[in-house]
Parts: sequence; structure tokens; C-alpha cells
Amino acid sequence: MKLLDQVSREFSGYNILESARRLYDRKPLQCSLYVTDRCNLDCSYCTEYDNSQPHPSLSDLKKWVDKIRELGTMRIALVGGEPLTHPDIVELVRYCREVGFATSLTTNGFLLTKAKLQALEEAGLQVMQISVDRMTPSPITKKTFKTILPKLDYFKDSKVSLHITGVLCHDTLPESTAVLETGLARGIPTEVRLVHADPTSFYRVQRGSPEALKNFIEWMIVRKRGGEKIHTNEAVLDYQLSLLNGTPTDWTCMAGYKLFFVSAQGKFWECSMVKTEKHIMDITLDDLFANYRKKPCQAGCGVYCAVSTSLLVENPAKVVGKEIVARAKRVPALMRSAFAPRAPEVAAEPKGSTAVNGSSQSAPAAKSDESLVGSAKH
Repeated sequence: MKLLDQVSREFSGYNILESARRLYDRKPLQCSLYVTDRCNLDCSYCTEYDNSQPHPSLSDLKKWVDKIRELGTMRIALVGGEPLTHPDIVELVRYCREVGFATSLTTNGFLLTKAKLQALEEAGLQVMQISVDRMTPSPITKKTFKTILPKLDYFKDSKVSLHITGVLCHDTLPESTAVLETGLARGIPTEVRLVHADPTSFYRVQRGSPEALKNFIEWMIVRKRGGEKIHTNEAVLDYQLSLLNGTPTDWTCMAGYKLFFVSAQGKFWECSMVKTEKHIMDITLDDLFANYRKKPCQAGCGVYCAVSTSLLVENPAKVVGKEIVARAKRVPALMRSAFAPRAPEVAAEPKGSTAVNGSSQSAPAAKSDESLVGSAKH
């Protein structure tokens, strides 16, 4: 990959000129559209799948996409369930791009093939998020690098930007370090976020030791400030620390306004935890703006996309500024790599060890029994 392409990837998520309009007008920035409720996995902590529901039709999805775009939304995140179970997912991505959306897709990656990635890329998909919680499966989660690792090579020459996101809880803690290191060593922006409660405020799994969780998040902050590809912005990392420390963060929730969700039945949801019976086709800009307020449910909120968007809109200079500084620290390493003498070719490493997303480093095999990191040093 050319140096300019590599540098461009580092800042591709922060098109300031394009996004600035949504930060200061009354139109939404992003919508998460549930392509389907169906999923091929049954992770214990998940509240967002229902295999009793049929896939929505492509015609209905297109109609909802048109309405979401009509409201002025700039980005659409295709979520589920598992989006790759929908037979028309490629055509839906193509349609989202045709109507002008910046488009991402979140998947567990189990159904991803090289041909499917190529089809999604040709349809215009820009970003793919793969959820990986552990190195090896457990009764709590099947989303593991054991299954995904060989598929990372699909992205070596792909224009689709990949990032990896995991869930942090008691079950995943012993392998979270290995998950993060495995992604980062391959040049993939990677993050691990605290598990959140279901809509009734009930945690379906054990959260884990608060001290160990804080230790891990502080360690991610240190790594991010050093220029490594921790995908979460620092504002959200600080917010998660505040949750663990019991120190409330003063913020105004933008869910249902700058960011909203649409269910696989076309219902308008403020976020994945706050659901309504209103249909997206009946929603107006005034309806969205009415959700611009502090909400009783935002105390302890774990819907981090809503938190991230809210913090960004409230203080864009601070949030974006810190992110640009962190990403800029990666550029010297890219330049050194681009102008370094070529090493002699060696035999290819097996099972998905090739670096992607512009990284020049191949990765060592991660240890599935790697222990949690030591205390972070600031």
C-alpha cells in the first residue's frame, strides 16, 4: 500500500469538513439500521438477536434507508443480529452508497468469505467491524480469533477498512490482552469495551473485578496516547473509567437525535436499549430534536456509540483534537516503513498472520492463556 494511502487510512474516520455540518445543525449524524434480528451465534451477554423473526424484505429496507437519508443522516451502520445472514446484504450496501451514505457493517465474521468481502467492497462498503471477544470459545461467547484469524488475510489488499471490537467482562478478561495484542500486531484498530446491561438494567454475565477492568482500560489509554491503534476515542475510555470509579460524567445524551436506531421491523428506537413503537416512516426532524435532552437512563449508560456521539457533539474540538494527535503519532512509523530497505522474502506465515490496514508488521502468534496486563504507568 502506498504511503499516502496508509496515512489517509489513519484519518479516514475523521472527515472534519463533512461531519462539521452535522455537529452544528439539527440533522442526525448516524443511524444504526438492524438489517435482521437473526444471528448464527447465541452469545450470553447479547440482547440484540431473535431467531424467531424473519428477515425484513429488501424493498422495506430500501424504503427505510430512503427515509433515514431524507432526515439528513450522513452515516449508516448496518447491524443485527448478524447482517451477513441476510441474503440481500450486498445489494443493500450498494443501495446505501447510491443514496449517499457513508456505510459500515458490524459482523461476527463467521460467515465472511473472501468472495463475500469482495462483493461488499465492490458494492461500496467502507468500514467493517468484526466482533471478537476471546482467543478461544467459551460458554459465554463464540466470537473468537480461533475462527476469525485466517480471514484477516482477506483484507490485505482490500479498500474496506477493518477494525475489531470486543466485550470486556469476567469471562473475557483472561484473554482480552491477547485479543488486543493480536489485532494491534496486525495493524488493525482494535478495542475492548465494558459489557453493558440489557434494557432492564440487568447484566446477563458477570462484569468482572472492577480493579482488573480499570487496569485494562488505563492500559488502553496509555497505548493509545503512545500512538497505537486503539479504536476507541479517549473520551469514551475516560467515560468507562468514570463508570468503574463511580464518578458521574456530566453529558447530555444525543441518542434519538444525532444518533438513532431503526429496528428490523422499521421501528424508531432512540438507542438499542430505549425502544419505541413509532415507525421510522413517521419520524420528523422535530421528533428527533425533542430527544436532545438529559435522560434518566443515561446514568451508567453502556451504549458506547451513543456516548461517543454525545461527547463528540458536545465538545468536538477536544474529542477530535485528541484523536488526531493520537493518529498523527502513527505517521512517522509509516514513513520509516515506507522508506526502509526491503527485507528478503520469506515463506508466508500461516493462518492469517499477515498485517492489514496499512501495517508493515506481521504478527507473532498470540497466546490464548496470556494473563491480564500489569498496572498501567502514566
